[in-house]
Amino acid sequence: MNRTTLSLIASTVALAAVTGFAALTTPDASGAGTAKAAARLPVERTSLLCPAPSLSDIAEMSYTSFTPVTKGTAGSGKAELQSATEQSADGTSSPSPSAGAKDSKGGKKKAAKPVLTPKEPGTPATGDYSGGDAPALVGIADGKFAPGWTVQETTEVAAGTGRGLQGVNCTAPDTEFWFPGASTSADRSDYVHLTNPDDSAAVVDVELHGKDGAIKSTVGEGITVPPHVSEPVLLSTLTDERQTDLTVHVSVRSGRVGAAVQALDDKLGGDWLAASTDPAGSLILPGIPKDATDVRLVAFTPGDADADLKVRLALPGGRITPAGNETLHVKGGMTTAVDLHDVTRGEPGSLVLTPADRSVPVVAAVRVIRGKDGNQETAFIPAAAPVGTRATSADNSGKNTTLSLVAPAEAAKVEVTASAGSEGGTAETKTYTIKAGTTQDIDAPVPSGLKGTYALTVRPLSGGPVYAARTLFATESGVPGFTIQTLPDDRGTVSVPQADQDLSVLQN
Repeated sequence: MNRTTLSLIASTVALAAVTGFAALTTPDASGAGTAKAAARLPVERTSLLCPAPSLSDIAEMSYTSFTPVTKGTAGSGKAELQSATEQSADGTSSPSPSAGAKDSKGGKKKAAKPVLTPKEPGTPATGDYSGGDAPALVGIADGKFAPGWTVQETTEVAAGTGRGLQGVNCTAPDTEFWFPGASTSADRSDYVHLTNPDDSAAVVDVELHGKDGAIKSTVGEGITVPPHVSEPVLLSTLTDERQTDLTVHVSVRSGRVGAAVQALDDKLGGDWLAASTDPAGSLILPGIPKDATDVRLVAFTPGDADADLKVRLALPGGRITPAGNETLHVKGGMTTAVDLHDVTRGEPGSLVLTPADRSVPVVAAVRVIRGKDGNQETAFIPAAAPVGTRATSADNSGKNTTLSLVAPAEAAKVEVTASAGSEGGTAETKTYTIKAGTTQDIDAPVPSGLKGTYALTVRPLSGGPVYAARTLFATESGVPGFTIQTLPDDRGTVSVPQADQDLSVLQN
């Protein structure tokens, strides 16, 4: 072995010691050295993006942050939610015009204070904002604040287009999103908000798919979203076609963004339309309120193959088939919609979509309307991912919150914890059993001595998959304001394979 080879091996061993280099050992014929099961460990860093909430001068915004207490986390850490223009990708203040520039007197401007800064996991932190110039926000949490960090953005608009209660969970940046349920009809003003958290520009394509397929337009191609900027794109500027039901596809060529659709109606209020879960053969849309006066299902399949879906409604007493809507035929590449009217008829329910024959990936959402005769409000429920290990919902109040749990296949036992209040109170926990094929609006726990708002954490204990949704209510001037958010897994832990050091790979 020559000196060069020895030096290379020595250098590589040193690098392994510094970087924690490891290799999975390959089992031998006797079974020795079999790879160990992956461990689930708390995540160490979480990024969230909140879209700019409203253009209305009379809008009132609130932000609520919550991190569940998670075993195995670091003893330190921090979390902040601040304007996108103030935030760098590494979590430090960005050299934006408001952070580091000179003011009119030659002095150095100070960076804006964070909208909120949580003090400890297990207790919500809140912030608020008023008016139509509220910015998009970027949040970064690390250490003990990172696992399961959840932020809710809630907006109340007293009058005008989109009036009512609007809510959205701030989401992690990604590279692809599907939004069935958008519209370019004359009475709708729908915006897709694109928020770039990074230090380099993102390039994004926004495609619209209607009842006849893809809508030809070059306006939505190659949209540049500058660093630390949120771009609201009015969908009606991308096409001259006015369609009641559209599917919006956001795909990122370079970089990453947060995306959400704000759907505002002249007469029916409005809300945020969150992205549907990834295209799949079977979908669950949880938490349709019992007093819904109109439910409209919108579905889309991205491929060329048609999809035939069984439509079932999971109610407290079990599954039923909506009369006249037993199946839904979705043509390949086309958006299909069906009006289910007041399908829940006084009971809470969830839609369960399954293949009628072969499985074809689809995305879906429902538009839900409450109220009648000019006093109506709108919310949206996208197809949801299951709760998984744990899911968290922030910004709850005792009398104005409903938690819906769905066990579409098998019965499930679920633990629900109400956190301490943001201004005081003691956490409470209850356990529930959800029967197979049913939706239950549960009597969720409320912190004893509650002051402020609180978080709900849902943790399946046994049984089959569980899906969940939380509804907030805020009736004002006779208008039944409400907003619905689904509760997917909060991604508080990550699977980490067990690995052993194997320096023999250096001799190969």
